[in-house]
Amino acid sequence: MRTMFAALSCLLLCQVSNCANAVEGEYKTCVMVYKRVGDVELKAYVYFPKNHKVSDNRAAVVFFFGGGWKGGTPTQFDEHCKYLAARGMVAATVDYRVKTRHGTTADCCVMDAKSAIRWMRSSAGKLGVDPNRIVAAGGSAGGHIAACTGVVSGWEEKGEDLKVSSQPNAMVLFNPALVLADIAGEIALGDKLKDLEIRMNTNPVNLSPYHQVNRETPPTIIFHGKADDVVHYKTAELYAAKAGAWGRVELHGYADQQHGFFNFKKMVSFIKKR
Repeated sequence: MRTMFAALSCLLLCQVSNCANAVEGEYKTCVMVYKRVGDVELKAYVYFPKNHKVSDNRAAVVFFFGGGWKGGTPTQFDEHCKYLAARGMVAATVDYRVKTRHGTTADCCVMDAKSAIRWMRSSAGKLGVDPNRIVAAGGSAGGHIAACTGVVSGWEEKGEDLKVSSQPNAMVLFNPALVLADIAGEIALGDKLKDLEIRMNTNPVNLSPYHQVNRETPPTIIFHGKADDVVHYKTAELYAAKAGAWGRVELHGYADQQHGFFNFKKMVSFIKKR
């Protein structure tokens, strides 16, 4: 006898590349293709609550892994997805193009992130998701591209239905790269700017969340270690101060924490408010 999960898989048709019908603890999983670029298939690893039904209208979150736009894998956020799915959300950790596997630059990473949010929203009726409660989340470079879905205009993939918004309704960012260009009187990146321009395939200011933030920025929570020597805490403070002008951001700094730490409980508390 087919489970509801199997029925959901059938509804997804060609978007489903591989589904596991077995329930794993308090969640169940499915692997879906959210985007194709040439012969590259980009997959979303989706975690559903145990008793999830296609008729549900649940909040959803899409996670983007870190890795400097060069590498990394979606498994980085598997545990976050399991945790949230067991507590009632639909959670996905997605792949996107990176330099080591696809020879791409950060502009492609941003386009893929926007495609993933658009895919989640356009598939909401098939996934049992509320299209008005979609969260973008990520760490480091993944936090950067998640932030770009919320604040940076343009960089949409050609051929997609732009009537479906790629902007999330909220953002959860872990030690994100938010400042990628100089800030007068505050930050001068010097020689790093040329490297960033090469890695981004554009003037870094075009993909710098700090420089693009505006009153339409989705509500955001940032978790950042004050001892982070990769993405400095000051950059999160500057972003939060600017976005805070519209009351759109919470910044939680943690003494002695370095790059790459994540906080479950505060993340869940924030999402539940939205």
